[in-house]
Amino acid sequence: MTRRLAIRHVTSYHWGGPVSYGLQQLRLTPKHRDDQKILSWDTRVEGGQIQVEFDDANNNRVQLVSIDPGRTEVRIVAEGEVEMEDLGGVLGQHGGYMPLWMFLRPTDRTRRGPGTLGLVRDLREMEDQLQQMHALSEAIRDTVAYATGSSDVGMTAEEAVANGTGVCQDHAHIFVTCARLLDRPARYVSGYLKMDDREEQDATHAWAEAHIDGLGWVGFDISNGISPDDRYVRVATGRDYDEAAPVIGLRQGNGDERMTVEVTVRAIQNQQQ
Repeated sequence: MTRRLAIRHVTSYHWGGPVSYGLQQLRLTPKHRDDQKILSWDTRVEGGQIQVEFDDANNNRVQLVSIDPGRTEVRIVAEGEVEMEDLGGVLGQHGGYMPLWMFLRPTDRTRRGPGTLGLVRDLREMEDQLQQMHALSEAIRDTVAYATGSSDVGMTAEEAVANGTGVCQDHAHIFVTCARLLDRPARYVSGYLKMDDREEQDATHAWAEAHIDGLGWVGFDISNGISPDDRYVRVATGRDYDEAAPVIGLRQGNGDERMTVEVTVRAIQNQQQ
């Protein structure tokens, strides 16, 4: 059984004054692999130009966009169709340019502290790595309640644990931090989720993956308490959000910045193999 999804992701920037210089880094193209086939995909920029494309160390497709001088708004539209297969969250052995041991190293967002150390204290003696990671996911969800609007994009894993509430990005950062404390390579994932109750969303989704001996990379959606299935579209991975963010950039110009995001994920059809 496969699932075909149609995705449309629109990011709009509005500035209070004209921009003299701007550069955006996009990671909006889904990964192509055995369980995830890209049937069509297109990214276009209104008010800017895609200057170059390349694959980064995490095997993410990166597009660098220059903003046309004098613009007060830019609109980035990424859309296409993806065919998904449910592999129970198991992605298999490691590949790409980033060595596996790099996913054991902390980043500024995933540094240990009393909160994350406390979450793993009772899990260290578990011998089954897969069960250990599922137990970690449950412990995070029990400790840090999901609450829309309770976080900001710059929050670290430790700050989220101390806060007691967070969003999917925070759950993923906490999981990555704690998995590394348990000597499991772990990474952050950004992508799309086909929700059961609606097609239109106001943000992308985030989850985490841990490398399990004998299985390879396995996904964990901490916020929903499951491993990713054929509703989840992987777009970018990294050691934390900074390496997998859909859109990041810089600009020169006066005036405040306002950003809006519109995401639509809908099922087109199901096909029997």
